[in-house]
Amino acid sequence: MKNRKIKLILVLSTFLLLLFTSLNIFTSYVKMKKTVEESIANQSLDAAISIASSIDIETYQKFLKDPVKNEYYWAIRSYLNDAREKQGALFVYTLQIDNPKVSKAMIIGLPKEVTKDFGIGEICTVPEKQVKQAYEGNTYVTGVIDDSLYGAYLSVGAPIKDDAGKVIAYLGIDIGAAKLNDIKGKILEDNLFIFVFNGVFILVVIGSFLFLQRWYQKEVTKEVGVTEDTYQAEIKTLITSVSSLRHDFTNHIQVVHGLLQLGEAEQAQQYLSSLSKEVQAIESLKLNIDHPGLSILLQTKKLAAQNHNIDMDVTISRNAFDKIKTTDLIKILSNLIDNAIDAAIELPENERKITIDCKTFDTQYVFKITNTGPKIIENEHVFKKGYSTKKTEQGKLRGQGLFIVKEVVNEYNGTISIDSTNELETTAMVKIPLST
Repeated sequence: MKNRKIKLILVLSTFLLLLFTSLNIFTSYVKMKKTVEESIANQSLDAAISIASSIDIETYQKFLKDPVKNEYYWAIRSYLNDAREKQGALFVYTLQIDNPKVSKAMIIGLPKEVTKDFGIGEICTVPEKQVKQAYEGNTYVTGVIDDSLYGAYLSVGAPIKDDAGKVIAYLGIDIGAAKLNDIKGKILEDNLFIFVFNGVFILVVIGSFLFLQRWYQKEVTKEVGVTEDTYQAEIKTLITSVSSLRHDFTNHIQVVHGLLQLGEAEQAQQYLSSLSKEVQAIESLKLNIDHPGLSILLQTKKLAAQNHNIDMDVTISRNAFDKIKTTDLIKILSNLIDNAIDAAIELPENERKITIDCKTFDTQYVFKITNTGPKIIENEHVFKKGYSTKKTEQGKLRGQGLFIVKEVVNEYNGTISIDSTNELETTAMVKIPLST
C-alpha cells in the first residue's frame, strides 16, 4: 500500500512537472509571438506614415478627379510599388474611406507587368473596427487576418493629407505571413536559450522540492525512530520496575498472611511497620516538576536507581525548559543518567550515589549529572560513536549514548564536558545557550 502511494506521488509529480513546464514554454511562446507581431506592426505603421507624407499629393489629387488608369494612376502606382519592394511588404496601396464600415482600394502598388487586374474602387478586406478608426482620422493596426485569397497578413494604415491638412485618402501596407513567420522564427530561435532555461529552471525547482521533501521525511523518520527507541527503553524499565514491585508486594502479603495464621500478630505488626518505610520511599519518587516529559523521565530513572539501591538526589529549577524540544531534552538526560546508573552499580551498595541538577539561568540551561563509579581514563574518546568503557553484552550495542548526546547538544550550539576524578566521581555537564 505504501509503495503504491509513493508511485502515485511520483507519477503525479512527473505529470505536474511536465504540465507546468509545457505551460511555461507555451505562455512564453505566445507572449513572444504577440510581442513580435506588435513590433512588426509598429515598424510598418511608421513606414506607412513616412510613405503617406512623401506621396505626390498634387498628382494623387488629379487622379481622384478622374479615377481611371491614366498617367496619374501609373505614376502613383509606380511610387507605391517601389515602396512595397523596399519594405518587403505584400501590398502597399491607397484607400478611400468615406464611411465607418467599408473601405475601397484605389491604387495598389504593383509592377506594370502584373497581368492580374485590381480594379479601382474594389472593396478592401480591412476590418470594420480599423475602418472606423480611419474614418475618424486615426492610424490603425490590425491583428493577423486570415484571408482565403491572399492568405494570412497583418495590415496597417496612415492618413494621406493635402497641403491644408485635410485627409484625402489612406495609405495601407499589408505584411504577408511569410515575412511575419520568418521574423518570428528568427526571434524565437534567438530566444531558444530562454525557453530551455525556463524549462530547466522549473525542473531544478521541482527536483529540489522533491529532494527536500524526501530529505525532510527521512529526517522526521529518523527523529521519530530515535525518540521511539528512547521511550520504549524507558517504558520497558518502568514495566520491569512495576513488575518487581508487584512481585515483592505479593511476597509481603503472603508473609503477613502466614504470620497471622500462626497467631504471630506482634511480628506481623512489626513486619508491616517495615513495609511502611518502603512505601514512604516509593512516595518520595514524586517530583514537583513543571515539565511533564522531564517529570516522567526522572521519576522512571529514580525508580530504576532505587531498584539498584542507588541514592539519587534530584534538583530541578521551576522552569518549563521550553527553549529545547522535549525529545532532545529526553535524549540528553536519559543517556547521561543511564551512563551514571551503569557506573554507580559497579560500586558496593553503600557507595552508590547520583546527583542530578537541571537549572535555568538568564543566558543558558545547565544540566549536571554527578555519579560515583570508576574513573574514566580517556575523556576525549567518550563522545566517539561506538566507544564505551563498559563491556559489550551479546546483542546490545554500546557506545551510542554520549555520541547521541553530543549530536543533540551541537544542534543547539551547546557544550558538553565529562570530568572524572580520582575520588571515583564523574560529572557530566551540558550547557545549552538561550538565544535572545
